[in-house]
Amino acid sequence: MNIEQIRNATLVVEYAGKKFLIDPFLADKGTYPPFPNSLRQDQNNPLVSLPTSIDNIINHVDAVIVTHLHLDHWDDVAIDVLSKDIKMFVQNEEDATEIRNAGFQNVEVLHEDTVFEGIQLTKTKGEHGRGEILKVAGLVCGVVFKHPNEKTLYVAGDTVWYEAIQQVIETHKPEIIVVNAGDNQFLEGGSLVMGKDDVYEVYKAAPYAKIIASHMEAVNHWTLSRVELKSFVNEKGISSNVLVPDDGETYSF
Repeated sequence: MNIEQIRNATLVVEYAGKKFLIDPFLADKGTYPPFPNSLRQDQNNPLVSLPTSIDNIINHVDAVIVTHLHLDHWDDVAIDVLSKDIKMFVQNEEDATEIRNAGFQNVEVLHEDTVFEGIQLTKTKGEHGRGEILKVAGLVCGVVFKHPNEKTLYVAGDTVWYEAIQQVIETHKPEIIVVNAGDNQFLEGGSLVMGKDDVYEVYKAAPYAKIIASHMEAVNHWTLSRVELKSFVNEKGISSNVLVPDDGETYSF
C-alpha cells in the first residue's frame, strides 16, 4: 500500500490496486474563516496550501471515504470537483442523505462487513473529544482496510484515545495505523482529536505497528506541532514506530 499525506486529514491511500481519497479538504489556502473560540483567529483556513494540484489528488480515484462532514474533512471544493457518480462511503444515513443532496449518486453507508472490489472495509467507532464537547462535535467514524495481499490498515479518524480504539486494535491487529494527532481544541472543552499522550497510548496498544500522525498544522485550532510530536516520540524512543509526515509525503508498506 501507499499512503500519501495530503493536508489536514486528507489522505490518498492506494490499497490492493484501488485508490481511495479520504476526507477531502481541497480549498485554496485561506478560503474559510477560522474556527471560532480557538487559537489563531487572525488566520483563515486552511492555513497551508495543498502540496500538489487537485487534479493529481482526485485523478483515478476509485472511492472516497468521508468519516464525517466537518468542513475540514469535506468542503465545498470537494463537492464541486469530484465526479457525482464516484463511489462514496460515509458513516451513517444522515451523512449519506446530505451527500446525496449535494448531487452524489453512488453513496453507501459503511458497516462492519462492507466489501469494495474485494477489499473489506470495517467502520469503527470514534469519539471527537471527551465529555460535554461531544454534544457539539457530533458523530465520527474510522475504517479498517483488509485484503489478503495487504497489511491491515486502520484509519482512526477524528477521535481521542478511549477504550473503543483499544478494542479495534485488539480485534483487527492493524500493522499500519493513521491517527489524527494535532490535538485540535477550542478554548474550552479539551482535545477534539489525539494529542501526544493519546498517540503514546496507541503505540502501547500496538507496539508492532507503524503509526502515522495526520491532521497537523492545517487548521487554526491545532495545538500540537509536528516539531513537538517528533520531540516527544524521540524522548520515548519510538520514533521508528511513529511517523510524522509533511504534507505531500508518501509511505509505502
